[in-house]
Amino acid sequence: QVQLVESGGGLVQAGGSLRLSCAASGRTFSSYAMGWFRQAPGKEREFVAAISWGGATTYYADSVKGRFTISRDNAKKTVYLQMNSLKPEDTAVYYCAADRRDGIATMLDEYDYWGQGTQVTVSS
Repeated sequence: QVQLVESGGGLVQAGGSLRLSCAASGRTFSSYAMGWFRQAPGKEREFVAAISWGGATTYYADSVKGRFTISRDNAKKTVYLQMNSLKPEDTAVYYCAADRRDGIATMLDEYDYWGQGTQVTVSS
């Protein structure tokens, strides 16, 4: 069982940066691949980024590639999402998720555990 708690969201102007954190409980964090998703009002939840167990492999949605960076610190049981050059269309609730299998997963139903989300609002 893994519990996930996101933090770091907030209000930022377009072009600014935020770093989201997702702290995990449980002793086997390093055995989970991790992902970030987001959901804007009236839209479906969508994939943003994913990282493998050890952090060697990452993958990004085209909409954030080159602007967002996912990373993890297994000793701290935390995964991060560094978001730069933010745009108003990045406004959403951001969720982290854990997948018991290694590798990169981009679909919602591939993930086993979810956090409660953190709001990111980008003003123009």
